[in-house]
Amino acid sequence: MIIAVASGKGGTGKTTIATSLALTLASDRPVLFLDCDVEAPNAHLLLKSSFNQRKDATLLVPVIDESRCGQCGTCAEVCQYNALAVTEQRVLVFPEMCHGCGSCALNCAWGAIREVPRGLGILESGNTPAGIRVACGLLNIGEALAVPVIRQLKASTPARPGETTIIDAPPGTSCPVVEALRGADYVILVTEPTPFGLHDLKLAYELTRELGLPAGVIINRNGIGDQRVDDFCQHVGLPVLLHIPMDRAIAVGIAQGIPLTTLKPDYRPLFRQLLLTIAGVRP
Repeated sequence: MIIAVASGKGGTGKTTIATSLALTLASDRPVLFLDCDVEAPNAHLLLKSSFNQRKDATLLVPVIDESRCGQCGTCAEVCQYNALAVTEQRVLVFPEMCHGCGSCALNCAWGAIREVPRGLGILESGNTPAGIRVACGLLNIGEALAVPVIRQLKASTPARPGETTIIDAPPGTSCPVVEALRGADYVILVTEPTPFGLHDLKLAYELTRELGLPAGVIINRNGIGDQRVDDFCQHVGLPVLLHIPMDRAIAVGIAQGIPLTTLKPDYRPLFRQLLLTIAGVRP
């Protein structure tokens, strides 16, 4: 079973929920935790992960052999991302714009294009004291292509038989989120009862509908706003799985790297019940 935890905006407590689920599950079954928030992975701080494996995340980009190039311009014509431009003197390549599709090399009649790896970030994996297998991706500073890093992270750390996977998705509703949610059995949307929370929850909910994924909502910091998030969920038939009240002790503890289920053990049975609810509605 693959459970993805997502949010329409950052700062809602998505990683707090994802790590709480993983720690709750780990007491009686094997768990794989994938931190797909590759621009700012921080779940390892709560899980106390130790990474012992590391490898590069790369993307194949074209290099032009000018001695063989016929200046026909086909490579630039087939590139959908404008990563190549043909001038009178040479073919220019803009690696940062390349998405690694390989169309240019495939369509080059002159055999003048070879592909070389360009570093996008790193992939790390290891374990936690609770026995959770953990893997995370970290995008290079200034790098724009998060999707290939997420794709390689998921491919390089497949679930083992009997293992439940928890995915900590990036915030928002853009392409990296779509890639993180791909293949999930259920999506937990974490929000807060504010106008911003409601606005971005609507976007995230529409994304799950487009992807055809069952979803439920956890309302974090309950009590700081109003009932409009609950009203929206009731209106569209989106189940509210759990309310977590605004609690200064939780905020202080999370800031110190203490998991929610350690701070508040009473939440452990609530997360267990939540997991049973999810198991009952997954496809």
